[in-house]
Amino acid sequence: MLLDEPTNHLDGAALEWLEDHLRSHRGSVLVVSHDRLFLERVATALWEVDGERRTVHRHGGGYAGYLRARAAARHRWEQRYADWQRELAEQRALARRAAGTLAAGPRRAADAGRENQRHQRSVEKQISARVRNARERVRRLEANPVPRPPRPLRFAARIAGGDTRHHGPLAGLHGVTVGRRLDVPTFTVAPGERILVTGPNGAGKTTLLRVLAGDLEPDRGECRRPRRIGWLPQETRPADPRQTLLAAFAAGLPGEPREHRDTLLDLGLFRLADLSTAVGDLSAGQQRRLALARVLRDPVDLLLLDEPTNHLSPALVEDLEEALDHYRGALVVVSHDRRTVRRFTGRRVVLRDGRLREAAPAGD
Repeated sequence: MLLDEPTNHLDGAALEWLEDHLRSHRGSVLVVSHDRLFLERVATALWEVDGERRTVHRHGGGYAGYLRARAAARHRWEQRYADWQRELAEQRALARRAAGTLAAGPRRAADAGRENQRHQRSVEKQISARVRNARERVRRLEANPVPRPPRPLRFAARIAGGDTRHHGPLAGLHGVTVGRRLDVPTFTVAPGERILVTGPNGAGKTTLLRVLAGDLEPDRGECRRPRRIGWLPQETRPADPRQTLLAAFAAGLPGEPREHRDTLLDLGLFRLADLSTAVGDLSAGQQRRLALARVLRDPVDLLLLDEPTNHLSPALVEDLEEALDHYRGALVVVSHDRRTVRRFTGRRVVLRDGRLREAAPAGD
């Protein structure tokens, strides 16, 4: 059984059904997944695809064993690189010192007696041998370098924004209906408030965020929203697949795309070599990172995120969650990611059949 990101978009009931079904399946299952809890509950071994070295590494012991093995492998690589650098520097320094001593030999020999000259020549032969050996060692080290461990992609930026001077609700829906998908008498978002929206598939969560973002006009009712909004849709498609990653990021910004290169790199979501890749050639995860980078490139007062963890690696998800913890603006998140839901702090609402109700705080 081959499954590619099977947990994306599934609600809690569907996730539990899937996990139970896979654990009881008697055949082999090969899954591509970034769902941390799913990996803990289902996977017995993990194969890590290393994009830098184009290799695959197998780790036993489930997800926890994978995390331990990856950390240990990273430590060993860093140690090998440090040992290679240190030995290369030592051999180069040894060759320079010995060569300098050898160059000074003829001057000393001219001032010495015959017996001392014979001794000096013997010493020079020994020094010459050390120079040759050091240079040969340097040549071999340079011919077989230990590559520098690549810096892991880490979302490193602080999310800017948040109008702390605003009084009253920052955004809200009043008497809003959208067909049979949404019926919201009142829903308000205060400045700096954090709201998690959960609910089963088809409950209207994406419709709610689209109305808040101004992407969908309701059939009835009023919607109030701030001017500075960042909206991450559940699915994003490139406007021009031939456009480079950097050009797509800089679209709508003043100046040439190259002027915004450092801004994109500082987010920690891409490497320099990625920026010239055509958007149509990016993986689903890379396209998700690009969409996230565009949402977070400018300060916003209301951040709307629809399933933000889909397609992102576990490490990037944890970095994003930490960055959101420090964001000062208002935040409305739709998520089925159980780890994200567990650690979320703030107000929780549940949407069922298009209707909102307040949910109990985490742990209640």
